[in-house]
Amino acid sequence: MPLPRQPLSLKARALGYLSRREHSRAELRRKLAPHADSSEEVETLLDWLESENWLSNARFAESVVHRRAGRYGTARLMQELKTHQLADETLGEVKAQLQSTEAARARALWEKRFGRPPADLAERAKQVRYMMARGFSPSVVSRIIAGAEELLGDSDEST
Repeated sequence: MPLPRQPLSLKARALGYLSRREHSRAELRRKLAPHADSSEEVETLLDWLESENWLSNARFAESVVHRRAGRYGTARLMQELKTHQLADETLGEVKAQLQSTEAARARALWEKRFGRPPADLAERAKQVRYMMARGFSPSVVSRIIAGAEELLGDSDEST
């Protein structure tokens, strides 16, 4: 009969979470709180993890952007990052980075999902709703769809 497993220490739990993926300080605090005797114990551990560079909100933000930027726009990603209580400075840097690439990311997503200009107003509305629901700005969405329609118009004239 195998021996019962000893419960993991708070530090072992934290390192286990961080070994799987990056976590924000707020997220890790929430995950560790049920296993801690006090909130001070959790805060002390989080401070130690940050001092040893195991925990980094900036690295967490980069990780989220890397994982999700191809599918979501700036607004959606910023909304998600704000829920993790990141510093305004970190959020500002991420927002600037995302805005500089939003048009290219939106175009790539639009081409992957639709690949052709809308045939009628109903299809145009569907494409706009799809892109807007993923957090892309209205100006970027309208430019991409208008640009696709111009390409369609140019190809009709050449035939």
